[in-house]
Amino acid sequence: MTFFEPTDTAALTQDFPNLPFGLKHHFVGNPLLTLPVLAELVRQLPRDRLEYNSGKAAISQTPETTPTVDLAPEEIVRNIESAGAWMVLKSVEQDPAYRKLIEDALMEVARTRGHDSLKAAGFEDIRGFIFVSSANSTTPFHADADENFFFQIHGDKFFHVYDNRDRSIASEEALESSAIKHRNLPYEARFDAKCTTYKLKPGDGVFVPYQWPHWVRTADCYSISLSLTWKSDAVRRRNDIFAVNAMLRGFGMPQNPPGVNPALDSAKVAAFRAASAAVEPLRRNETMRRTIRRLVKGRDANYY
Repeated sequence: MTFFEPTDTAALTQDFPNLPFGLKHHFVGNPLLTLPVLAELVRQLPRDRLEYNSGKAAISQTPETTPTVDLAPEEIVRNIESAGAWMVLKSVEQDPAYRKLIEDALMEVARTRGHDSLKAAGFEDIRGFIFVSSANSTTPFHADADENFFFQIHGDKFFHVYDNRDRSIASEEALESSAIKHRNLPYEARFDAKCTTYKLKPGDGVFVPYQWPHWVRTADCYSISLSLTWKSDAVRRRNDIFAVNAMLRGFGMPQNPPGVNPALDSAKVAAFRAASAAVEPLRRNETMRRTIRRLVKGRDANYY
């Protein structure tokens, strides 16, 4: 199966992974991405792999004031047309069927870029996220700590991506916080001068580079979207440095951004990965995953 249109070859070889670009895809109609199958998947996922709230969030929504919805996860999916809700199913690659779908699609990108394996192409820590949203729902302004192909499956979406290469939209410290604690960022209307808006219909997609801020709104119909993410070696390294910087700053120790002191950066990465390896067996338990993340990264830390 071909997942990408041949017309996307130039963007996949020239703009990727540094600049955003629109694309066409062939995921629409896949049974794994239909409401009945997703409702069953919701029943199987651990609770910390589900995130949901009211779709009436603001663009500049603070995590602690995010409006909620009083429905069970499976009810949200089955009644998404009337639920007024926003939901994401996280790390769906842990299901073998979704894992194959994701890896096959990324392998197509790898071959287009002249590589014969996902690892050679820099696709590591591969994950899949499925978004199910009611009409007129907002995903607030945020940045993601990975690289991301976003595919629209059902309904229309307006996807607003902001150029942050000069750090006038989000500072290094704000991006560190979005990677380690909560993904949301403060939004100001002046940022729109550096915004590109993609109107996504089923079959459309967009590539979002690492930590380029964006926000999303559904149109007048419920929406299903698929996001394929990964972390290259460079991205993983930067995120690990962010994690150590955040912890040290929490102890009152000012820290330089990644890249200022390469030797110290290397020491931070080594220390963080050693500590992560030590707690990895504990993360197989959902309760321990949530407890460790809250202890290390704060109450509002991202679960993924």
